Amino acid sequence: MLKDLLIIIRKSSVPELMKINIFADTICGWCFIGHANLNKALKKFPNTKFDILHVPYQLNPDMPNEGMAREKYLEIKFGGKDYAAPMYENMKLKAKESGINLNLDKIKKTPNTVLSHLLIILSEQFNLENEIKEKIYQSYFIDGLDIGNLDILIEIAKQNNIPEKEFKDFINEKNIELVNSKISDAREKNINGVPFFEIGKDFISGAQSSIQLENVIKANLN
Repeated sequence: MLKDLLIIIRKSSVPELMKINIFADTICGWCFIGHANLNKALKKFPNTKFDILHVPYQLNPDMPNEGMAREKYLEIKFGGKDYAAPMYENMKLKAKESGINLNLDKIKKTPNTVLSHLLIILSEQFNLENEIKEKIYQSYFIDGLDIGNLDILIEIAKQNNIPEKEFKDFINEKNIELVNSKISDAREKNINGVPFFEIGKDFISGAQSSIQLENVIKANLN
């Protein structure tokens, strides 16, 4: 009888579903690294179900809809390319450790990221959020494509079997306001940098290693 009771207690203490919220921006290299590290960590838990939600964030909320030339952006943000170089070199090293070869020199424009966030949110309806995020990150940080360009995002959608019409219809005032409200909610939570993870009951800031993320997941399963 006691043995049976202990078994029931143990089962009820393990959640059937672990929720993970990821606050990220699609032009954030550290978010790309965090995305890769989380995916690696999740593979360590083949018997656990995860409910993973992308929460949009904008590093540059005042970015014009058409984006900005990369050189001009680096001048405004950092005082010029040379001042940004040490940070980007560190990012490239950390990315390589996560199996990512960033090609930052191919980036010619810093885009407004609202449309890319809309595509990720839509992709949740197709259970393709992870694949779409991966492709958007690769398109920007490896291929140097303008992920604020609608035609490029349509191509990404079509490559992943998301109909062009559904994506175009999804781009409306209501959904754009939804993205903006989620960004505002993040700032009200005092999230001032990304990536930021809510894993179970824990909050983790920054592109943590896969081992660190694995340990947080494990702690929330116990």
